[in-house]
Amino acid sequence: MNSISEAISMSGFKTIDFVILVCYLILLVSLGLFLSRNKDGKEKSANDYFLAGNTLTWWAVGASLIAANISAEQFIGMSGTGFRDGIAIAAYEVMAAVTLVVIGKFLLPVMLDRKIFTIPQFLRERYNDGVGLAFSILWLFLYVFVNLTSVAWLGALAIEQILGLQGLAVSVGGFEISIRMLIILFLFVIAGVYSIYGGLASVAWTDVMQVTFLVGGGLITAYVALKEMGVIMGTDAFGALGQVYTDMTTGTHAQDVHFHLVIQESHNASAFANVPGIAAVVGGVWLTNLGYWGFNQYIIQKGLAAKNIDEAKKGLIFAGFLKILIPFIVVLPGICAYYIMQDPEKFASMNLAGNINVADDAYPWLIRNFTPTGIKGLSFAALTAAIISSLASMFNSTSTLFTMDIYKKYINKNAGDKQLVNVGRLVAVCALVIALVAVKPLLGGLDQAFQYIQEYSGFIYPGIITVFGLGLLWKRASSTAAVWTAIITIPLGVLFKVCLPHVAFQFRAGYIFIILVTFFILVSYLDRKYVSCEQPSEGDQKKMLLWAKVLGIAGAVMIICAAIVTALGAMNPGADPDTNFIAYLNDIGFQAFIFFGVLVGCNAVWLYSNAKDQQRDKKALPINLNLFSTTRGYTYGTIGICLITFLLYAILW
Repeated sequence: MNSISEAISMSGFKTIDFVILVCYLILLVSLGLFLSRNKDGKEKSANDYFLAGNTLTWWAVGASLIAANISAEQFIGMSGTGFRDGIAIAAYEVMAAVTLVVIGKFLLPVMLDRKIFTIPQFLRERYNDGVGLAFSILWLFLYVFVNLTSVAWLGALAIEQILGLQGLAVSVGGFEISIRMLIILFLFVIAGVYSIYGGLASVAWTDVMQVTFLVGGGLITAYVALKEMGVIMGTDAFGALGQVYTDMTTGTHAQDVHFHLVIQESHNASAFANVPGIAAVVGGVWLTNLGYWGFNQYIIQKGLAAKNIDEAKKGLIFAGFLKILIPFIVVLPGICAYYIMQDPEKFASMNLAGNINVADDAYPWLIRNFTPTGIKGLSFAALTAAIISSLASMFNSTSTLFTMDIYKKYINKNAGDKQLVNVGRLVAVCALVIALVAVKPLLGGLDQAFQYIQEYSGFIYPGIITVFGLGLLWKRASSTAAVWTAIITIPLGVLFKVCLPHVAFQFRAGYIFIILVTFFILVSYLDRKYVSCEQPSEGDQKKMLLWAKVLGIAGAVMIICAAIVTALGAMNPGADPDTNFIAYLNDIGFQAFIFFGVLVGCNAVWLYSNAKDQQRDKKALPINLNLFSTTRGYTYGTIGICLITFLLYAILW
């Protein structure tokens, strides 16, 4: 215990910092338990527990989406990538904001109209029980053995680093228990106390408070770090940011990629492999974002719990604006740490403690050295908020998946609301225990757990987008195509990984998507299990045919242009990307437009088919274009997000 107290005292944390953290945790648990109470003695129904009684307002939906999303993976992993590769990693966050706009307009309204509890439930209703059950089991394994374990492990790792507790342990009853495992247990218990008892209502409404700490504390941390750097530079925080930008883009750093959103392969091949140039805008990032934000139960469940479609849509727009802030919270500190490491003598007067031995040490090192007393506690609370909110959402979604998709469907079809709620709570407790037991065996031997989990979880996204997306939008999507697409998705991912190990993951995912979507469409057209259907109204037909023509032409133009650029580049392989335009386009991954052209063009297929085909799959959803209509406020919000995205890329290209 003496070594633990000594380590904490050397970390720079004072009593007031821990008081701030403890007050935050007490407030969080108290608020969660208060919100979980049964009002007027009324027992919670299944809808109350799993979908918050469909009471979430737009600001609760948006805040809860971001709180569930942001965790130690961003604060530690993304900040570490910012330290190593620069701001290009922010493309995941910026393009996620644009993706939320697409999901809010085209995907979520259809799900809400079907009044579904879970994503696998939709698959069961749209295709068959086998497809729904397969995805239920898949998501349950991912949540328990990948998501819960990775978030808890990386969160505990971050807390260890910040407090300087690496490698320490305590003796309990003669057994040595590592500090990291105790931190994981602590995080699980805090997240579980209110989420398991109160359900989604407790999770979502406490997330409003958590996202305030997360965004506010994160922005304050970044600002204070820049301000402390500015003291050495003789300027203020914004002047320090300007100086860092100038120094990192001129002189000996003219080809440094740290302040470029689009990376050239010739300037930094390793960074390009992680964020491959323009592919981070029009490449496989769309598969990751659509799969994660549109079809991931613990994320989209917040949208499904909205009061109505309009509140859900506004919530996604709000989440989009919050998402654009995340790079300033987690990526900018990593870049600042990299800048300091380039000339540590300049900041020697600050008596900097510790070193950045691996990239993921960047954020904890910055907090330890550049945030003053009080602000350290606030920064720590922000990080803790990010971890706990994600864990709470995962507990709730795990219980929802098992209870509604397996227990109610296959074990006890006549279960009442009270029984379903009790089973949901029991399942969440079991998930907590299993994850606690499995976390160290699964992740303890990995040096880069974040990178492994991201890539191998991403193997399923091309198949998920194909099966879910076409199932929602295309009346001829067949269950046969869905089953076989699900079967071949992971083997294709493994095959491409083995055969093309040096190709950036986003390109590989794009190639796999092209194969899967082509396969799915062909199998659906060859399937004979169709029924006759009425044609859409003349007005709807005209709209669908117009957009089919626009998207079809746009997709074809993208594919042709990308193919020409790739071919011309292959004919002149020795050209200098800094002086030759075609070589430059290839150097930033222009071939990604082949994938994006297919993604855009396949929409023309289902639009034309929905307008003209006189047959449909027997379980196809009815065509209702009114679901895609949006308010003027949604349009303005969309314009705002797209404009900010354009400006960021124009400034930081």
